[in-house]
Amino acid sequence: MNILDKIVLDKRKEVDLRKGLIPVSQLEQSVLFSRETVSLAERLKISKSGIIAEHKRRSPSKSIINNSLNTQDVASGYENAGVCGMSVLTDGKYFGGSLDDLLTARASCNLPLLRKEFIIDEYQILEARAYGADVILLIAAILTREEIKQLSEIAKSLNLNVLLEVHNEEELHKSIMPSLDMLGVNNRNLKTFEVSLETSKSLSSIIPNDFVKVSESGISNVNAIKELQPYGYKGFLIGENFMKTDNPGASATEFIKELEL
Repeated sequence: MNILDKIVLDKRKEVDLRKGLIPVSQLEQSVLFSRETVSLAERLKISKSGIIAEHKRRSPSKSIINNSLNTQDVASGYENAGVCGMSVLTDGKYFGGSLDDLLTARASCNLPLLRKEFIIDEYQILEARAYGADVILLIAAILTREEIKQLSEIAKSLNLNVLLEVHNEEELHKSIMPSLDMLGVNNRNLKTFEVSLETSKSLSSIIPNDFVKVSESGISNVNAIKELQPYGYKGFLIGENFMKTDNPGASATEFIKELEL
């Protein structure tokens, strides 16, 4: 059983538990449930940098990245840096995140927020909406084509953008459908945790131009972005690179300055 299978197994238990604690009707009554969302896809299309900066305390591959920062400072720092959007990890067991992080980020900035989560149930999409997200992530490796279709259509009906993540050509072929806004290529091999930008390069030509292309993982310097832009990538998800510093906002500011030189 690889790490992804383990996470999904735990996630199913967690979602069942949450459903028992907070009914859908309560989520739908949340103040944020009916707020006007901001489209990350539209922002990426017109951005020069395309940076989606992440709030991430730890990960299965790196253990602790940064446990000492508060989400409010990270969110306002990223916004001041001029990033396009912010990704907030809400998985507790493996990444040390929570839905409260999403709520805090929402209260601290006006950026489009991505709920970075292992989504396997429509309940999690309603949660994302209720806690202030603008975008959800769907991971092709853990969903069937039918599930991707069903979950992405629910997200669209709630005015949420959908970023679908793939790791290889097979996942890409099963996933392409009109209810997606962005296609993300994860450069990390989930079985070995090795990272290679070649994954993004080789898949770029098979991603239809109707979708905003996003490259994820292993983007730790400006050169990586300059290398990927000619392949049509408009979005770049950067997590550990900013979070491992004492001031993620300041390091994002420096990064974007260097990129725009």
